[in-house]
Amino acid sequence: MAWTIDPSHTRVVFSARHMMISNVHGSFENVTGVVEFDEKNPMNSALDVQIDASSINTRDAQRDGHLKSPDFLDVAGFPKLTFKGAKMEVLSADRGRITGDLTIRDLTRPVTLDVDFNGIAKSPWGATSAGFTATTKISRKEWGLTWNVALETGGWLVSDNVNINIEAEIVKQA
Repeated sequence: MAWTIDPSHTRVVFSARHMMISNVHGSFENVTGVVEFDEKNPMNSALDVQIDASSINTRDAQRDGHLKSPDFLDVAGFPKLTFKGAKMEVLSADRGRITGDLTIRDLTRPVTLDVDFNGIAKSPWGATSAGFTATTKISRKEWGLTWNVALETGGWLVSDNVNINIEAEIVKQA
C-alpha cells in the first residue's frame, strides 16, 4: 500500500562535533517521498525519500551558505539527497532496521537506520498515519564531504562522524 511522507510532520536532523568541544545541530526543512508500507509484513516495505539540499538549516546563515557550497553539499550541482530503502528487518513489534542507499553529491553508499515504530492512528479528518523514529551515524568523508580545518590546539574544526535523527509521519493513500 502506498503511503506518502507528511512533510509538515517529518524532520531530518543531524549533528556533528564542532571544534571537538560541542555539537552543532541542523535540519533539512523539505523532505518528501513515498513509502510502500506493508502493515501485515513490514519486511516487504520499501521507501524512496528526497531531501531538498538547499533546505538545510543550522540557524546560522553564513554556515548554511558554506554547507550549500561546493565545499560540502554543492546544492547548485546536486540539489537533492536521496535515500532508497529496500531491505527491512523486523527486530520486534516496534523495532527494526532499514538498509538502503543514501546518495549525496552523486555518491551512493549503503546506510542502515535503526527504526522505532511509533504506531498507527486515524486523524480527526479521516487520514490514517503511521509514525517512525530512525537514527544512524555516517562518515561524511564516504560521500566526498572532506572540507576541514586543522585546529592549532589539535584536532579538526568539523568531525567526520555525523549523527542523523529522523522523525517521520507517513499518510496512507486512498
